[in-house]
Amino acid sequence: MNKDWRDGFLFVGNQLSLNFLNTRPVMEGKPVELLADCASLARWLRAAGLVSARTARQLASAWSARPAYAGMLGELREFREQLRQAVLQMEAGSAPSPAFLALVNELLAAHPQIGQVIHRNSGLGRGTRFDPQAPREVFAPIVDNVANLLTIPDKSRLRKCGNCILHFYDTSKKGTRRWCSMNLCGNRSKVAAYASRKRT
Repeated sequence: MNKDWRDGFLFVGNQLSLNFLNTRPVMEGKPVELLADCASLARWLRAAGLVSARTARQLASAWSARPAYAGMLGELREFREQLRQAVLQMEAGSAPSPAFLALVNELLAAHPQIGQVIHRNSGLGRGTRFDPQAPREVFAPIVDNVANLLTIPDKSRLRKCGNCILHFYDTSKKGTRRWCSMNLCGNRSKVAAYASRKRT
């Protein structure tokens, strides 16, 4: 595994919401569900840096013991697919649907981020408290980041990889990145372009 993978999950999106969107990649020609169960969701929270390893283990155990929580995971996955449609619309230069915006606003109201003052190496700073008790509470950081994504000034940097189905926000200096990651698709693109030049 390369640095784009963390504990079985892809992190190439440069935005939390896009990394969440990329939890259903296509591998060997088939869609693969990386959030297969509540334990997977807890592992993704750890990989995303939202909870500690210890908290992730506790959540995986507690959530897996509650069959009703599988429905909450289903809600998150359903939202992920609605987000996918909105991101595709934005990448095409269109605005997301009014229905999606209404859903985001409804989720922001139902799952607000809670601010807090925290100690950092450089002194006090502002952060957010995230202590999920149920899978549904994972909406808080994800929807907060979706709101950021919807309102970024330069939406032209929001892209779908030219070689696969992963989405990313281009943070490169020139803003010309066309693939999700050099390790995953960039090298393949360069090798294919080189081979094409050699043939001609």
